[in-house]
Amino acid sequence: MKNVLMMITLSVLPWLQGCGKDTTAVAAVAPADSVPNRPGWTLVWNDEFTGPRIDTAKWQHEVNGYGGGNNELQYYTADSANSYIENGMLVIQALRQDYLGKLYTSARLNTRGKGDWTYGRIEARAKLPEGKGMWPAIWMMPTYSDYGGWPASGEIDIMECLGQQPNKVYGTIHFGSSVANHQQMGGSYLLPSGAFSESFHVFAVEWDPDTIRWYVDEIQYFTAAKGTPFDREFFCILNVAVGGNWPGSPDEFTVFPQKMLVDYVRVYRRS
Repeated sequence: MKNVLMMITLSVLPWLQGCGKDTTAVAAVAPADSVPNRPGWTLVWNDEFTGPRIDTAKWQHEVNGYGGGNNELQYYTADSANSYIENGMLVIQALRQDYLGKLYTSARLNTRGKGDWTYGRIEARAKLPEGKGMWPAIWMMPTYSDYGGWPASGEIDIMECLGQQPNKVYGTIHFGSSVANHQQMGGSYLLPSGAFSESFHVFAVEWDPDTIRWYVDEIQYFTAAKGTPFDREFFCILNVAVGGNWPGSPDEFTVFPQKMLVDYVRVYRRS
């Protein structure tokens, strides 16, 4: 079942096989009765990934090999080998592949200018990749840098996972007047059993004017009391990074391809 208010819900699976996509915009509107009501919230945006290809009215690819500012090892492409729709899921697939000077390819999609929100519940149902060096993320960045460049205008990380810790996810906000004055607040959640690569889980934040709360499967695990700069529009990002300062590089035990499967993304506002 799927909902959309000021909340974003994503569902990710790391094992789907590749299939082609083209860039034609496709509506991915779920029937009204397929997204359950969420008491106290109104659905304002969603993607259930029910169409034959990625909906370019809702998502755009970031294409670059910049390393994300974290010395990551992948080149992000818009190629159908790295992102596609299959079995009602968005698949983001990281490949070991020499490409424009990088050793890996993957995909990073965002909703900037197509879905931008201030406050609400953002929720995603997903199944994650695993293995050292894998770094899947569901997160948000400001649409406009009203308070200045990163981190002054903020960053909201709904979910990050290090592939060598497949039973643990992190939720964090970043802020501060400059890179030299970078600050963050965050927490983590450990699965009672199993790994996030074995089944789907719902990752969410509830974002209000003075507070942001993080959830896994409706269990609240962290709260940050912070107003500015989190009082402006933010957009959603989905990606699978490979390597970087935090996860380190893949090792001989990291198997490719690796996939994040996203069942849906939903955004709600308070009723």
